[in-house]
Amino acid sequence: MHAIVAREPGGPEVLEWTEVATPTPAAGEVLVRVAASAVNRADLLQRQGFYPPPPGASDILGLECSGTVAALGEGVEGWVVGDACVALLAGGGYAEEVAVPVGQLMPVPRGVDLVTAAALPEVACTVWSNVVMLAGLRAGDMFLVHGGGGGIGTFAIQTAVALGARVAVTAGSAAKLARCAELGADILVDYTTSDFVEQVKAATDGRGADVVLDNMGAKYLARNVDVLAPGGRLVVIGLQGGAKAELDLGRLMAKRASVAGTTLRARPVAEKAAICAEVSAAAWPLVESGAIVPVVDRVLAMRDAAEAHRVVEASDHVGKVLLAT
Repeated sequence: MHAIVAREPGGPEVLEWTEVATPTPAAGEVLVRVAASAVNRADLLQRQGFYPPPPGASDILGLECSGTVAALGEGVEGWVVGDACVALLAGGGYAEEVAVPVGQLMPVPRGVDLVTAAALPEVACTVWSNVVMLAGLRAGDMFLVHGGGGGIGTFAIQTAVALGARVAVTAGSAAKLARCAELGADILVDYTTSDFVEQVKAATDGRGADVVLDNMGAKYLARNVDVLAPGGRLVVIGLQGGAKAELDLGRLMAKRASVAGTTLRARPVAEKAAICAEVSAAAWPLVESGAIVPVVDRVLAMRDAAEAHRVVEASDHVGKVLLAT
């Protein structure tokens, strides 16, 4: 088969479409013929040499895909060759075929075409596991998501609105904020000119946000704690603003608030399977009803992965950038 391979750590130019061995599904795995994958920030870090795959995972980039079942490993039940599917991956998505544990396979939501479906697995599992399963977002809550114009942000906005929460977002341009507003966000903060703490507190009579989903890490930690409401929950899922910062525990305790840091890629297979099952049961009906719509900025050919990485690095896109085989 063919796959995108990074010949060495570096810029987008190190990505090459080349012939590699086709994986064989082990017991409990399914071989998926890939229709499309998607570019995630983690892919950029791995290409640069900063985010190696977990032990045993493919060193080919790509943390999600859509496609059809091509073969079944020993002991796999519930799927047959030819079934359409989406998959949460630890690696291997930038390829014509990929082997994936069966618990990380999910059906394609009704009404979503196979290529567009590649925009869903990583963001849906990230948002649902953190915002709903961990932070317990519920109707009436104030929800703040940083990077509202990205793949996770656009899915998180729609999820929160569907659950009856009010939504605040940060983004770096008027165009991205306008798109966030179309998706249901009503507190729109341009982080280049405004302070999200002031704006969220002004919109909530000083109370703040019940749940914050953060991709920045150290740079935003102090202000994220400041913006939390009493009993608020901050979930950190990215470190774009650094990994180390000082945490004012007194401030956190006074608010009876909590801070959690999570990753998805390195979780045990059983945990990923539990998340995928919850997403299939609870999030997919929201997609099928139209309450959540996959937001796709553009679709490029898989062999043009280098250009897709340039687009994502420039941060001019809204939603997901997909790679079709």
